[in-house]
Amino acid sequence: MNQKFSPSQILFHWLIFILIVLTYATMELKGVAPKGSDAREWIKTLHYTLGVSVMILMLVRILLKVTHKNPDIIPTPPRWQITLSKAVHGILYLMFISLPLLGGLSLYYGNVEWSFFSYTMPVSYEQNRNLQHTLKEIHEFIASAGYFIIGFHSLAAIFHHYVMRDNTLMRMLPWKNNDSGC
Repeated sequence: MNQKFSPSQILFHWLIFILIVLTYATMELKGVAPKGSDAREWIKTLHYTLGVSVMILMLVRILLKVTHKNPDIIPTPPRWQITLSKAVHGILYLMFISLPLLGGLSLYYGNVEWSFFSYTMPVSYEQNRNLQHTLKEIHEFIASAGYFIIGFHSLAAIFHHYVMRDNTLMRMLPWKNNDSGC
């Protein structure tokens, strides 16, 4: 019986994790550079590019989730934990697809020019500051909530490993394990 996620699922999980950390870091570090400076513009463009990269990889991750069976959690947790886990994962998937979409639409309606790996992203013919502002506020709210959702997800993995003593965490770690994860 396979007790781990597939290598591709593990790779995408951790690659997306790294990109999310970098995306949040650029959001936080943007304020270090003075407004209007080349450094600030570079950080903002990096933030946009990382965000869109997260969205693309999340779509691939969803495809992998649909095409691969999840390994069993041993011992099986209570039903409420399985239900809560599915809900949190669903929120994470929605969050990291909607954040780049909302951010990209905000840039589009704000007529903000930027490029994604040398591909110039389109902008609206007519700037719509109200819509741009609303999209940006929703984007920022979800991004702020992301700290808590990601934290809850991480704490749940640690809880399962050290308190429940099941293999929840070990199923997603990239190194080989020979036991049930305890």
